[in-house]
Amino acid sequence: MTGNPEKERLEQANTGSQLWKKWGPYLSERQWGTVREDYSESGNAWEYFPHDHARSRAYRWGEDGIAGISDDKQRLCFALAFWNGQDPILKERLFGLTNSEGNHGEDVKEYYFYLDSTPTHSYMKYLYKYPQRAFPYADLVETNRRRNRNELEYELLDTGVFGDDRYFDIFVEYAKESAEEILVQITVWNRGSEAAELHVLPTLWFRNNWAYGENVVKPSLGQVNTLNSSCAMKAFHPDLGDRFLYCENAASLLFTENETNCQRIYGTANATPYVKDGINNYLIHGQTDAINPGATGTKASAHSKFTIAPGKSETIRLRLSQSGTCELPFGSRFDEIMQTRSKESDRFYDAITPSSFTPDQARVFRQALAGMLWSKQFYNYNLNEWLKEHHASPFQTARRGNRNDRWYHMYNADILSMPDKWEYPWYAAWDLAFHVIALALVDEDFGKQQLEMILSKDYMHPNGQIPAYEWNFSDVNPPVHAWSAIFTYRLGQKLNQQGDLDWLERVFHKLLLNFNWWVNRKDRSGNNVFEGGFLGLDNIGVFDRSAPLPTGGYLDQADGTAWMALYCQNMLEIADELATYRPVYSDMYVKFLEHFLWIAASMIHAGGDVGMWDEEDGFFYDVLRLPDGSGFRLKVRSMVGLLPLCAVTVFDRHLIDKFPRAARHLRKFAEARPELTAFIHDPRKVGPTGRHLCAILNEQNLRRVLSIMLDENEFFSAYGIRALSRRHVQHPYVLQAGGREYRVSYQPAESNDGTFGGNSNWRGPIWMPVNTMIIRSLLQYYAYYGDSFIIECPTGSGRMMNLFQVAEEITRRLESIFLRDTRGRRPVYGGNEKFQQDAHWRDYLLFYEYFHGDNGAGIGAGHQTGWTGAIARAMHVFASTKPEVFLALGKKVTALTR
Repeated sequence: MTGNPEKERLEQANTGSQLWKKWGPYLSERQWGTVREDYSESGNAWEYFPHDHARSRAYRWGEDGIAGISDDKQRLCFALAFWNGQDPILKERLFGLTNSEGNHGEDVKEYYFYLDSTPTHSYMKYLYKYPQRAFPYADLVETNRRRNRNELEYELLDTGVFGDDRYFDIFVEYAKESAEEILVQITVWNRGSEAAELHVLPTLWFRNNWAYGENVVKPSLGQVNTLNSSCAMKAFHPDLGDRFLYCENAASLLFTENETNCQRIYGTANATPYVKDGINNYLIHGQTDAINPGATGTKASAHSKFTIAPGKSETIRLRLSQSGTCELPFGSRFDEIMQTRSKESDRFYDAITPSSFTPDQARVFRQALAGMLWSKQFYNYNLNEWLKEHHASPFQTARRGNRNDRWYHMYNADILSMPDKWEYPWYAAWDLAFHVIALALVDEDFGKQQLEMILSKDYMHPNGQIPAYEWNFSDVNPPVHAWSAIFTYRLGQKLNQQGDLDWLERVFHKLLLNFNWWVNRKDRSGNNVFEGGFLGLDNIGVFDRSAPLPTGGYLDQADGTAWMALYCQNMLEIADELATYRPVYSDMYVKFLEHFLWIAASMIHAGGDVGMWDEEDGFFYDVLRLPDGSGFRLKVRSMVGLLPLCAVTVFDRHLIDKFPRAARHLRKFAEARPELTAFIHDPRKVGPTGRHLCAILNEQNLRRVLSIMLDENEFFSAYGIRALSRRHVQHPYVLQAGGREYRVSYQPAESNDGTFGGNSNWRGPIWMPVNTMIIRSLLQYYAYYGDSFIIECPTGSGRMMNLFQVAEEITRRLESIFLRDTRGRRPVYGGNEKFQQDAHWRDYLLFYEYFHGDNGAGIGAGHQTGWTGAIARAMHVFASTKPEVFLALGKKVTALTR
């Protein structure tokens, strides 16, 4: 290979000529505590399968491990285990608190970092920080449990376990010599001032599917002799064939079975003396009979023990191979491949990293994308089988009330992009649409495959609903998949000089099913005003928007209706593109434009009954409709009221010119219904740049909403757009209903409200997905207005900007969360001095779920490299596109920001 070898591998993988993606980081970081493994009567997944059971109990649907890999059906798994000689258990998986244990909900209590990955996983690098003292499991649980919602979380660094730098930095690198030949290098550094002992146990095992199926051939592991001094084990699986794991200088190979220790978990006899926690019991408790002396099983570890001097390192090398006759598994060729793949990864990222980036920007950009690629996971969930195992049937007249009991059709067994492989080791529908925005920078085909998959028959409900997430597939997520689809298509146009029209057409038909589901299920009265429940914004409202209201009645939701307006725009844009090549779609263009006008006019609702637009405030609010038919606005100044700003799309005239019949129809439609365009932006109006605009907000109302959004006393933080206005610090919104007081106040960090769990607060923090939508909308407005529209930014500052500059300023504030400031500090790490000052910590980035609304510190899930990874896309846009070029290139480039 020459030029860009990783790009060539990616092309081979996507055409199927070489299966470079067959092996990857597809192993979960938490399988315990998931819905899939929950067989309780109560449906409490966290308590039914806790962390304490995970070492002893075989999983039903997946596997987990530290820095692990597997094949793309997770039949054979490889991960690392450690023991520092102090811990009460072998460190085989990452520890964290359950939802009830943490004062702010579930939370992983470990330090690990995704440092590098190519899209084919030909090279990957991971860092795990392991204390030399006993891991403080009990202290973390007990202290967090004692704290209330107004106190900070108690973190691993707070326990003192890393005091005096008594910990190991464990770097794990993978390099593929070929699609089936994988080299593994583990480098352990002692960061303390004294020599320290460490046991390292690279582990190979099979996912246990033989216990649940008839006529399933059980796979096997066994020790084999080699032609060299290394230890080796042979793995046989009926679908994979033979694999060999060569282990350099391992002291011994330890074998057991991936079978539940029934004696420990249930108090019943084991079917085999060798069970899942056998290696743990052998090493920690000295139970010599816990491992198989015959050196066979379905789980095995290569055991090495080191005493590492202070400031020094030890290295372990392994090779996972198809060949059983590898004469020199660790010769000079090993080091050459490892170094070559690392350099090829550098070359791949150099090609996509804007030359204007500083070294620190390049670091943030690369680690954001590496985290996205490490967050792939094999997700296995057969709902028909799972519900049958829960004694449920689709033909029962009286349902048992099982979770997800309307989703019998679902059979998921695919590689999916996860929000977070510990906090959220399951796909989330609207998260996934944002993942694709970042992933498209490195692997366009994977992004397209992800979108098409979530819309396929094995995922989408027959009624057209897109599944939300495994805790409740029937929850409603924002419909952002059409937006993500047209974005991905436009990117392909730019990269390949043509878009994948067949893919776009397939996706369009599936999106039509989902669009119709929204129209038929979430527009209660057929008046183009939509509900949807919490719609991903969890606790942002006065009360739980997905539950029956304490007042009775229902909500007209400003965000739900705005999302549907944008959905119409995205669908008419797709229809526009398809009609250019396939004229039959011109009718669909007309249909979606008309539907958009009805929805947009309903949002403004000028005159007559109370509507979502408040003319006095110049802002949108949800409307509470009471049982007697009356209604009033819930005047919470939140992201709910900013989302109508995002329902905007710019168009050129080419379709109108090409299809005059459609143009005449639209003209007659608008002329016959002048009320539809009276208070919104009229899409017939040609803008200063010669384009047309579909938008809810006309120029006057756009200025009013922007002046609120860009006010630093309201939404405009130094680190992006807050989800709730800061004015609610002094002026909380209070509602009396059903004998209770409901209150919304500004909370810049963790939530003190338990609605939808404790670690998901939309009452003030900064969230990357909605900031992404706002940036996209500003660029759309700029493509229409150009430099003729300027506004004060920040409000009251006297600084005037065009809308491209406003979008750029928001992006600058967002990226500053991760970058070192003039004092050398990263706002993302707040007051954590270890991360701010220590040379072995400060350049390793975590991409949190959301960020403190006032100081930018990371909050919530610590490895949310899902939608937060979209920061890489925002940084890339403004480093690679100038406003004058943006305007000159027209539709195909402006669409890249959608």
